[in-house]
Parts: sequence; C-alpha cells; structure tokens
Amino acid sequence: PGRDYSTQRVLPSWVQVHLELRRKGVTKLLLWQEYQAEHGSKALGYTQYCEHYRRWCAVQKRSMRQHHEAGEKLFIDFCGPTVPIVNPETGEIKPAAIFVATLGASNYTYIEACKGQDRESWLMANSRCLTFLGGVPALLIPDNLKAAVDKADKFEPVINDNYKALARHYGCALMPTRPRKPQDKGKVESAVLIVERWVLARLRHQVFHSLAALNQAIRALNTELNQRPMKHYNGASREQLFNLLDAPALQPLPPYAYEYTDYRIAKVAKDYHVQYDYHWYSVPHRLVGERVEISATQTLIKVYHQEKCVAQHPRSYTRYRHTTDIAHMPENHAAHLEWSPERIRSWATHIGTNTLAVVLAVERNKDHLIQAQRTCLGLLSEQKRYGSDRLEKACALAISRQLPYIPVIKKLLKNGEDMRWQPDETKTIIPGTHTNIRGSKYYQ
Repeated sequence: PGRDYSTQRVLPSWVQVHLELRRKGVTKLLLWQEYQAEHGSKALGYTQYCEHYRRWCAVQKRSMRQHHEAGEKLFIDFCGPTVPIVNPETGEIKPAAIFVATLGASNYTYIEACKGQDRESWLMANSRCLTFLGGVPALLIPDNLKAAVDKADKFEPVINDNYKALARHYGCALMPTRPRKPQDKGKVESAVLIVERWVLARLRHQVFHSLAALNQAIRALNTELNQRPMKHYNGASREQLFNLLDAPALQPLPPYAYEYTDYRIAKVAKDYHVQYDYHWYSVPHRLVGERVEISATQTLIKVYHQEKCVAQHPRSYTRYRHTTDIAHMPENHAAHLEWSPERIRSWATHIGTNTLAVVLAVERNKDHLIQAQRTCLGLLSEQKRYGSDRLEKACALAISRQLPYIPVIKKLLKNGEDMRWQPDETKTIIPGTHTNIRGSKYYQ
C-alpha cells in the first residue's frame, strides 16, 4: 500500500497491442510474454496487463470494442444520399448510388458510384472492390438489400443465387447482417458517414455528365481518405494499417475475372424454346414442358436441366427473335428448316433455267419467303414423279403462255401437254428478273 508502481513499470502501447490482437493466432498471453521479455522486472504482470488493456478499451469509441481479425471481414453497404448524373443533351437527371466497403481490421475503404442498386450493379461493384483490395477476405457482410438477399431473416437469410455464385467464384462466405441491427455493421456505417462528409460533401458543387467522370473524382478522394492519418491509431492511416494487417491475410484472387451471371428458371415451350431478356433460345425438343435453369452472362446463354448443361448459345440482344440450333429440332422440323431460299434456287438451277424462272416468279408473288418456300418445294417435288426434263419443259410451256403458276405446271404434267409441245428454238426463255441479269440499261 502506498507504493506508486507507475514510475517503476513500463506500460506498453495499448494501440499497438490492440492492432496486434487483430492478427490471426495472436493472443494477449503471447503479447505479454514478448513485452515481459523486453522490459523484464519493469513489466506488468499478466493479470495487470489484461486489466490495463481492458480499462483502455473501455474508454475508446464503441466501434473499437468489436474485435476484427485481419483479412476476415469486409463490410458492404450503399450510402443513403445519391449523386445526380446530368445528361448534357437532354438535361435528364439520373441518381447514381454510392457503394461503400470497408475492412474490419484496418478500416481500409473502397468507394464507387453505380448506376443504381440493382443486382448487376451490386455484383460488379463487389467484384471491382475485391480487385481493388488485391485479395479476398473470409467473409462478405452486406446489408439485407434485395440485390443480395431474397428473404431477410435473423438466423437463416435466403441469399440469391447470383450473389452465391460470386461467393463461389472468389472462394469466400456470405453473412448478411440481422434485419434492423445497424450495430452488426458498425464499421461500414461509420465509413458511410465519413464518405458522406469527406467525399460527397466535397463534390456537391460539381456537375457530372457521366458515371465515369464521377468515379474518376471519387477515386482521387478515396485515395486521400485512405492515406489520411487517424488520431485514434497514433496517426497511422488506413492504407498503412491495410498493408500491415489485412493485405498479408487476404486470400489470393482467382486466376480469371468474375463475369456477371444471371440465373432464371424457365419452362420449355411447345416450340422447344425458352425466353430470356425478350429473346428465345432453343433446347432439345424432348424437354418440352420441363423446367430448366438459364445461366446468362454478357456473352453466353447456358441452359441446365437436372444440373446438366443441355444447350448453349451466344447471347443475342435483339428482342423478339429466335436463336435455334438445328440439332435441337425434331427430324421433320429440321428437314423443313434446312430448305432455305438459296438451297431451293440452287436445286431449281440444276433442273433448268425455266424452273429457276418459275421459282423466282413465285418468290416475287408471295408476301413472305416462307410462303414461297412451301410452294416451291411443292413444285420441285414433281421432279421425283416426272423427272427433270419433263419438269423443265413444263415450266418453259407455262412461261410461254405467261402462266408461271404451280397449279398450271402440275396440270400440264398430268395431261402430258409438255410432251406434245415443241418450243420455238429461236426464242430464248430467260428469267424476267434475277440478280445476275444486268439488263439493257446497264450498258447505256
């Protein structure tokens, strides 16, 4: 009693102790042993060491009371305020959402402007954030926004498939905060407040005409924020703490970049196609009526049935059109589809010029090529019954009478008029219109 040991004991730097405890595997006992080895008899005993540290923590800010291991948690959220993007041509104003993420141990912060809080913007912002950090933390801790969570729950939140796919790609876990519990993500709440005061407030007088220009201004302020000294950490900056604590503990990035993938459930229609983004893609016809899963990236559409990929197509952004693989069609449908106008004309050319002239005349008279396709196939099928010579001669007779119609030609063949007719050798029968015929005006 009465002894003042404060003049005899050397107290450690409690800020340094607090930072060291964030490293994986570091304990208070280990730090006390190192401290005792350095100062010997002037060091505190282990009990008093722990008691002094507890008292020091008690007078710090509430956010300091949470223990965050290095490289463990990344807290993610959107700012409440938005930044207007003004279209210079129309004057239209669109609000840009501000994405904020911060690491638990070092407070290292990432800021980005997104076109909105939709799912694609959210996922791509997460991906760019991890690229910015140069590594992957063990846990991503988002708020319960719809872009991340399908159903919020205190114990078992339902995370959407897209976000789970991103987590699988980077090899990390997802742990959304509890609903209406902002203290679960106090780190990012503080970071959001700092971003609003130190970044967005500085940009309030500037007018931005594109998202790229806004992000360029944000990046400069983001670098300044991470390099600013923090008085509660003895003047150390977020960047210094990141290099000391989080950077060595982060998992490496995957070897290939993340590509946004959208997942949908669809039912195969009777025409063996499924719809995605107002475009239809074919699947094997045996799956008509079945439910399949569509996996869509920016360039590729994959269709899965019972976890097996059954179809794959390049993604098309043309609305209200079909992308069809002939291998997915029934045999009779595929055979019909193979008869393109070019193939029909080629077949007619092999029979003769008069047959080709009739085919071209049919195409001109029909409103749509598909209608002409069926009619021409009906004409060319007569080759099997009467042979190429008779069909060519019947077409020549129909043209000479200026009646190049399929029913007329079939009647001529049935009655045998083509066999009794002798064409005038001085007259050359040529098509009235064809892409290979230049006409007399070409030489004027």
